[in-house]
Amino acid sequence: MPDSVTITDNRTGESVEVPIVNGGIDADHWNKLLPGIWFLDPGFGSTASTESAITELDGANGILRYRGYPIEQLAEQSTFLEVCYLLLNGELPDKSQLDQWTHDITHHTFIHENMRKRFYEGFHYDAHPMGMLVSAIAALSTFYPEAKDIEDRENRFIQINRLISKVPTLAAMAYRASIGMPFVFPDNNLTYAENFLSMMWRVAEPSYEPDPVLARAMDVLFMLHADHEQNCSTTAMRVIGSAHADPYSAAAGATAGLYGPRHGGANEAVIQMLRDIGSYDDIPAFIESVKAGEGRLMGFGHRVYKAYDPRARIVKNQADEVFKITGRNPLLDIALKLEEIALSDDYFKSRNLYPNVDFYTGLIYQAMNFPMDMFTVLFAIGRMPGWLSHWNEAVDQGVRISRPRQVYTGPAERNYVPISER
Repeated sequence: MPDSVTITDNRTGESVEVPIVNGGIDADHWNKLLPGIWFLDPGFGSTASTESAITELDGANGILRYRGYPIEQLAEQSTFLEVCYLLLNGELPDKSQLDQWTHDITHHTFIHENMRKRFYEGFHYDAHPMGMLVSAIAALSTFYPEAKDIEDRENRFIQINRLISKVPTLAAMAYRASIGMPFVFPDNNLTYAENFLSMMWRVAEPSYEPDPVLARAMDVLFMLHADHEQNCSTTAMRVIGSAHADPYSAAAGATAGLYGPRHGGANEAVIQMLRDIGSYDDIPAFIESVKAGEGRLMGFGHRVYKAYDPRARIVKNQADEVFKITGRNPLLDIALKLEEIALSDDYFKSRNLYPNVDFYTGLIYQAMNFPMDMFTVLFAIGRMPGWLSHWNEAVDQGVRISRPRQVYTGPAERNYVPISER
């Protein structure tokens, strides 16, 4: 007998047997038995909004795979652009495919002069880089009106290429504008990560050569953030895309979702927590305050993972390599002690409070001189191929426009009262 569940309407005695397929059940069966009765699930904690072949996430066992490939193998052996190709196309590229893909990305990094000269100058002098990035991504749709033809698959991939190519340029421009520095043009002789670092930090050098260890760390961090199933921003991308919005508009909406401190801003909260603790000697008092409900252990626990986040181990190893180049972050000792306590203390173990990817990323970014305002911007660069893969998959699936239902809790019908009688 196939796996199934049986739902019975106790008001009528009618039942329906619903098959379980790939760990889910089809809501149409529920609707046939209980029309007009909605499954109330705030936050979508138990609701699958789509079928997807892109990312497999098993939070109970700490597993993350892109198109079937374990994240640990990709982080050790692959590159960000190869991972982009994998997410978008479903398979790893051969050498000629990767060479062509890398060439196409490398040679589409420049931005229209109107954006460089006029658009960014319109922001206030201390505008947040993430706010500028959201606006800039949306503005790209006005430069490429053909992007609205989403039924043309070849055209879709031209826009996908442009977004992955240009978002590091837009991000670096946002940072430079926020500190009053002149923009740096892309350098086609550099890799994806190297080029971004060049646009960020180059001042007056004839050429900029990033440290290979730092460039590799940047590339790995982009890979780790490339996709993470149906999180807030990815769901926003698919929902906006279901209205057949162009990919620039959908990506701007996804970036806005990432801007929220409960999503993309978690590593900033970790840095702030470590600063608030202040010193190694103050850790015991902080731990006790957390247990008393007077504080929060930031960077531990995850909405999906109930085991050690596999990305956190990779990030921790990258942190070790980065600190050999930049020097040891003074907050690292506090972070390591917090991790040691959380992994050994029954209070935290019983609550599945294991380190997540955000716990160490902020320390790496800070060691590489990125200001905290740029942390979510870096996240957005890495997540762009995942958003676009989901957008493209949804278009291929021909999904209906997203239209969740609600359970109404307001007043029943009532008659209008003229203002003179209220």
